[in-house]
This record gives sequence, structure tokens and C-alpha cells, in this order.
Amino acid sequence: MRRTLPTESEAREILARCRTRPPLRPPPPAGRHLTPLIKKLDAQFGRGASALEPRWREIVGERLARVCRPQKMTKGRGGAPGTLELRVVGAAALLVQHQSEEIIERVNLFLGARAVDKLRIQQGPVKPLADAAARPRPAGRRALPPLPASAEVELEASLEPVPDNLKAAFQKLGRAVLSLPPDNGSR
Repeated sequence: MRRTLPTESEAREILARCRTRPPLRPPPPAGRHLTPLIKKLDAQFGRGASALEPRWREIVGERLARVCRPQKMTKGRGGAPGTLELRVVGAAALLVQHQSEEIIERVNLFLGARAVDKLRIQQGPVKPLADAAARPRPAGRRALPPLPASAEVELEASLEPVPDNLKAAFQKLGRAVLSLPPDNGSR
């Protein structure tokens, strides 16, 4: 025997009797609840490689800062020292490897004793140094005192035959040589 379909009014009555689930509410924002946990973990495990980045030039020196950057710091288990991963320009990887003990000492001086005990070197491109204009002037260089007017005129006269594109460099060199103290033969 074939079953007949319910009429529209019967279908409405059947659906009214069936209980349906209420629609799901959206989950609460996770960031608000995770902030205290993240602060606690940061206090417990300390700073990572991101804390090294702004002071990297001071930590490792100008020469190494040009060829390597801190990428990631992995903490050891049970309070053991961690591993610092460095991104290094390919040609400088050997230089960084040979200076790894010194780099570890300097990083531990910045982060605290026994923060890092190993370096992991990853070769690849390194972004250029930020704020290169704010670099300190090397200690060996100082501003040259001005030349006497007669020496300046003599220098200008001697550079007459020099091409214009080289004249500025020769003037700088000439001023540096003429401003040196006279050598009294004590070598």
C-alpha cells in the first residue's frame, strides 16, 4: 500500500511538534582571554629573538650585524639553555661559525646567564641594517682642522690640471695630508 503525503497543514503540525536545536552562538573572542596567559608565559620564559633584533648591532658588532640576524630562539627543556637560530648571508657563514662562542657570550650578556648555549646557522638573504645613518662614527676618525688660507690656495693651484670628477677626492686627500702634524723623523 502506498503512503500518501501529508497535507500542508499536517506538515506544519508535524514540524511544530519536532524539537529543533537552537542555532550555535559564535565563539567568544580568544584574544581577550589569551592575553593573561601570554603575559604569564612571557614572564616565565623571557624574551626571544625579537628582543635581540633592535640591539643586534650593539650585541655582535657592526661587521657581524651586516651579515647575520637572529631568527628564532628555542628554549631548552627543564630550564636548560636554548638554541639561537641565525640567518646568515651564505659567504659569511664560516665567519659566524668561527665566532659562535663570542656571539653566544654576548647574547647571554644581553639576555641573562645561560639563556643560549648553541647557535644554529641558516644561510639565506639578510635584510639590510635599519637606521644606517645613525651609526656611530669610528673612533679612529675625527674632523680635520681647517687649513691656513695660504695652504688652501696652494692646494687649489696644484689641482688645476686634475679633471673635475676627481677634484673633490684629491682636495679631501690633500687637506688630510696637509693637516697632519709634521714628522720629525722619529720612526
